Amino acid sequence: MHLPTRYIEEMKKLLGDEYKLYENCLQQPSKSALRVNTAKISVDKFKQIAPFSLTPIPWIDNGFFCEMNEKISKHPYYFAGLYYIQEASAMTPASCLPINHGDSVLDMCAAPGGKATELGAKLGGSGLLVANDISNSRAKALLKNLELFGIANICVTSEEPQKLTSIYAEYFDKILIDAPCSGEGMFRRDVKMIDDWEARGPSYYADIQKELISIGSQMLKVGGKLLYSTCTFSKKENEEVIASLLDKRLDMRLIPIEHYKGFTTGFDGMEECVRLFPYKIEGEGHFVALLEKIDVDDDAKIAKMSSMDSKRIRSDVLPQEVSAFLELIKHDFTDGYFKIINDKLYFMPEHYEINKGLRYLRSGLYLGDIKRKRFEPSQALAMMLKKEEFVSTIDLPATDIRIIKYLKGETLDVSDCKTNQTKGWQLVCVDGYPLGFGKLQNDSLKNKYYHGWRMN
Repeated sequence: MHLPTRYIEEMKKLLGDEYKLYENCLQQPSKSALRVNTAKISVDKFKQIAPFSLTPIPWIDNGFFCEMNEKISKHPYYFAGLYYIQEASAMTPASCLPINHGDSVLDMCAAPGGKATELGAKLGGSGLLVANDISNSRAKALLKNLELFGIANICVTSEEPQKLTSIYAEYFDKILIDAPCSGEGMFRRDVKMIDDWEARGPSYYADIQKELISIGSQMLKVGGKLLYSTCTFSKKENEEVIASLLDKRLDMRLIPIEHYKGFTTGFDGMEECVRLFPYKIEGEGHFVALLEKIDVDDDAKIAKMSSMDSKRIRSDVLPQEVSAFLELIKHDFTDGYFKIINDKLYFMPEHYEINKGLRYLRSGLYLGDIKRKRFEPSQALAMMLKKEEFVSTIDLPATDIRIIKYLKGETLDVSDCKTNQTKGWQLVCVDGYPLGFGKLQNDSLKNKYYHGWRMN
């Protein structure tokens, strides 16, 4: 790996005598890892059924290293949303942001969804997760990952962060900003990041990062917490960004993050922050800082009432074909309301109203399409449900070749499968975990797995 001379000089200055350790670690391969989706399966249960070689990540309760040669992205459990493939140190930011039941949460730079999926899982179906990314194409990948994870209480937007402030001033209980950066901590994993560093570098990103964290502080409620992270080493993009915010806002303060073996404290007196170096942990480079918004007149003041704590919004009147389909579902649809938009049915988080000024990719849980005298359920609905929440299921083991055929969109012979209904909608599951819908007729299952997600 060829590192720019200027970068080497800066790292030697940053690390001193430890630079050689950093240089040597770059010759070692990066590790593959996954994070269990605890919204669908417990860590203990996943360890029982996973056909992979798993080694716990010491600082991530639901994270595991796995072997590089294991095809974890092709296994049916991946398509069931039981885990997310993510580099170990990149799991740290979402794990360090404390999420409470009912929180309103913003992931400001969320694509492709590594942090947002974990934040959504931690909410456990309560509150609201707004996941935003300025890039519309990247936001589409973000939406897929959130729906794959079965996260229902979402709004996915693609907006300039500054535009959000006029709508969400002091609105969120928790905010995560995984800021765009020069990517120094990922050089070993992606050598193309070196070219970007030479073209732009820390100075280019520092101004963007300072603006983002300032915007985030405006949308945070008093008593709320903001997590700032990067995958780079430069103090310009880390400690100096935090210092800039603290200089401008007396209502923001750093709070400590729990340290694990191999963690390093921040530089320049910022001991509350965490730095991850690849020669000290089995992961890549990262910086994490946790801040809290306080009332400058009274530190003990209770957080302001959330914008979600407003009047209850009434559901739209549902057509008979929708009501008939919902009778097949045993899921609790009380903490929210139904909304029909252009013959598409959504279940919206309680109290949240769609703002016409925002560009949404998704608002709430997309339940399906209202057709003439029938209702077509969505892939997102299938992924949100548990097996026991649908009236009739076809459950196949991961080793059954029909699972792969289903994921490829093929019609299945299910004459040997026991179901509660001899025809009509079926929730197709792998080892008890939903993959999607199918329609049964005469022992044949017509495939309704979403075309855009099908296995090649």
